[in-house]
Amino acid sequence: MKEILDAIQSQSASNSGSAAVTAADFAALPIPESYRAVTVHKDETEMFAGLSTRDKDPRKSLHVDDVPVPELGPGEALVAVMASSVNYNSVWTSIFEPLPTFGFLERYGKLSELTKRHDLPYHIIGSDLAGVVLRTGPGVNAWRPGDEVVAHCLSVELESSDGHNDTMLDPEQRIWGFETNFGGLAELALVKSNQLMPKPAHLSWEEAAAPGLVNSTAYRQLVSRNGADMKQGDNVLIWGASGGLGSYATQFALAGGANPICVVSSPQKAEICRSMGAEAIIDRNAEDYKFWKDEHTQDPKEWKRFGKRIRELTGGEDIDIVFEHPGRETFGASVYVTRKGGTITTCASTSGYMHEYDNRYLWMSLKRIIGSHFANYREAWEANRLIAKGKIHPTLSKTYTLEETGQAAYDVHRNLHQGKVGVLCLAPEEGLGVRDHEMRAKHIDAINRFRNI
Repeated sequence: MKEILDAIQSQSASNSGSAAVTAADFAALPIPESYRAVTVHKDETEMFAGLSTRDKDPRKSLHVDDVPVPELGPGEALVAVMASSVNYNSVWTSIFEPLPTFGFLERYGKLSELTKRHDLPYHIIGSDLAGVVLRTGPGVNAWRPGDEVVAHCLSVELESSDGHNDTMLDPEQRIWGFETNFGGLAELALVKSNQLMPKPAHLSWEEAAAPGLVNSTAYRQLVSRNGADMKQGDNVLIWGASGGLGSYATQFALAGGANPICVVSSPQKAEICRSMGAEAIIDRNAEDYKFWKDEHTQDPKEWKRFGKRIRELTGGEDIDIVFEHPGRETFGASVYVTRKGGTITTCASTSGYMHEYDNRYLWMSLKRIIGSHFANYREAWEANRLIAKGKIHPTLSKTYTLEETGQAAYDVHRNLHQGKVGVLCLAPEEGLGVRDHEMRAKHIDAINRFRNI
């Protein structure tokens, strides 16, 4: 692994005037027999039996193991991972909710001889990466060894016509590193080559790895025609507006001329939203909103109080679009406060999947609920392009070592983080991998926004 890291570091030096490292040099690098990776184990899926979701501790279930390098197949690429990040699906995997991911791997393993590789007694997790291509399989023409890349997490087969208009509708659509093996929280990763995208040149490895999943998810859910199709002037209610997903929705709303109404849970998180340019902010804890009287009963009076507060911030207008991802805890309120003919887009359901709402406020006011999941190929490219052009910025707040991934997942699980948390894989330290220093200087305050609060 040292030879690989040395070559990547030499490539960085070549951009400063040293001799260039060629694709042939990278292709000639020996691939080790094994590598370090963050895993969950199939024989430990019952370790949290009887515990509440909150009490399940990712630090106990996530391991850093030496694992064999998988066989490279047609249309695939082996990538040296310099950095990755933790998403909520990393948390779900680590606490085996809503069910262990090994069922996904077993089903995928039955698809073909090649996919059998994924059905293992361990699951290498992680749905983001920034790194360097080491090898490409047969049929890969767009990428070559030495290319600096990020990867989106959409894995599809595209053998059915169902996915040809929108790749997210492919019957064999999966999320890499969650529903497939060989994910990005590791020193090496196996991806389909069509997951690869150019690494933004002005960002470090850890900054480039952070946006992937959440940035693309927010783009489809809010901006794309497959989601809310946001337009200028829309009032957009964004739950968790300073978090890993909400922070990108807030940026998209501001960049697109919409009016984000940012819901947060602390003064510190409110300040982050202000630093992004948002003005309408609701601190739900400070204003003590309690949408549920008890575990089974919601409180419509609280919905109305919430709606009144929104109108105070919008000049009397209701919400055009709700960017919904908490799920059960907030969904009834989200449906209520949306204007007549408005849209609630939903994903994730981090507070619970069984949503309850009063259908009278949906049906009689002609509101729409749109389910949104990750992004198709084009949407992922568009979202990455906006990062590369400096229109949208990473929301990285902190990085961990690969060995500390359990703590990183714990912090996300317990909502102790801001924005996104990164993980250094092969990168020995932060700040490496920047190629365009001039562009970086123009955006350095925005790049560091979540680190400085």
